[in-house]
Amino acid sequence: MRRPRAIAEQARHARGVLGRVIAFIMARETWRDNLAAINALYIQPRDHVLDVGCGHGRSLGELALRAHSGRVTGVDPSQTMIDIAARRNRALVRERRVDLAIANADETHFAEERFDKLLCVHVAYFWPSLSAACAELARVTKQGGRLAMVLRTAANEAAVRAFPGDVYTFPSLNDVIAALNEAGFVVLTGESNWRDEAHAPVLLVAERAGR
Repeated sequence: MRRPRAIAEQARHARGVLGRVIAFIMARETWRDNLAAINALYIQPRDHVLDVGCGHGRSLGELALRAHSGRVTGVDPSQTMIDIAARRNRALVRERRVDLAIANADETHFAEERFDKLLCVHVAYFWPSLSAACAELARVTKQGGRLAMVLRTAANEAAVRAFPGDVYTFPSLNDVIAALNEAGFVVLTGESNWRDEAHAPVLLVAERAGR
């Protein structure tokens, strides 16, 4: 069943009351994927972690629990999502264990090699340039730092048919891996999972190589 364009647009950039409803739904629908990616990061107590496209912010609390002596930052292009994430994590924000900022994946404005771990779940569809986003994520990741990315690929024909093509772009798995490699990440094939990419989201795990 094809998703209405208005719903797809809200998933890309949430606004207003409908955006808040979509955030509530997404917090439940994507939690399993978020948790799988978080587990793949092997977060350590002192890690600095970046959640790219943090949306509703449910993952921020789990990240802060694991990086309990570190720092967690969530970025999203939507002010509505940042507001929701701030309310959901108000205590952690007050304790300065979680930071939030409006930013795009291809322009985060953070210093080089600031983060140990990066989380990126179901947001690559909305990047104007896969290469530019991967390059920026590599720039802010420490050498040896780890990225966990979840997305549906172009091989998932049901997903491609379900979402408007001018809102969602489903890249091929080869294109994603190539963009990550070009940016300086090394995909860990033994820890990634794309065996059923035609029917399920792909989990890509990568490490930032030395410069």
